[in-house]
Amino acid sequence: MKNELLTIGPFTVYGYGLMIAIGILAAYLTGEYRAKKKKMDYNQVFYIVLWCVAGGFVGAKILYWLTEWRMILKDPGFLLDSLTDGFVVLGGILGGILTAYIYCHIKKMDFLRYFDLLIPSVALAQGFGRLGCLLAGCCYGKETASHFAITFTNSDFAPNYVPLVPTQIYASVLDFAHYFVLILAAKHLKEKGQVAGLYLILYSVGRFILEFYRGDLERGNVGILSTSQFISIFTFCAGLLLFLYGAVRKKTVDMRI
Repeated sequence: MKNELLTIGPFTVYGYGLMIAIGILAAYLTGEYRAKKKKMDYNQVFYIVLWCVAGGFVGAKILYWLTEWRMILKDPGFLLDSLTDGFVVLGGILGGILTAYIYCHIKKMDFLRYFDLLIPSVALAQGFGRLGCLLAGCCYGKETASHFAITFTNSDFAPNYVPLVPTQIYASVLDFAHYFVLILAAKHLKEKGQVAGLYLILYSVGRFILEFYRGDLERGNVGILSTSQFISIFTFCAGLLLFLYGAVRKKTVDMRI
């Protein structure tokens, strides 16, 4: 895989950045389309997506720095040196959710309704983002003897000329699958927060399992678990509580009727 897709004079198009941009655009367009269908304020989708991208970037960066705290203590200049490299997706998800909540609170909007509306689009954006990881060679898998492997020859991140588990492909397929599952679920789950809760459950389980096959071990760990596995336990619990809250609320309403 090659990250530098096109160079015109001093301008270079990088695969990772291009896939991220496509993912953000896809998230915005699908979110706006679904907002119109649900007769929600679709004009707000642009601003929510914009702030979520900013919050997601900050969250992903902060969590990465937390996993590299030893390096930062050893060399504080690492903060500036790694400003454009090194992100943790779970930090981005949490940062984006927090930013969306703050925005909706300020604008006096129903956060859970917009959370449910836009979370499938988040999964879609992640699918494209993982294709960017594939092109760049980051978030790579462990060395493997399996025939279904990927070998990088020009990566600045993954070890080159070594067959690796294609974790980026697995993650991308899962993210796209999550998008379609959530779109289908949204037609049947009518209580606020359930679609968002389902996303957190699905993503947490998938991420926890995929972590066993990741080879970029410098991302840190908490005991025997990777940092992402540790956080996934809490995001899974949060998703389960959110989903069950919607189910209990629906049951309560049905009993009153």
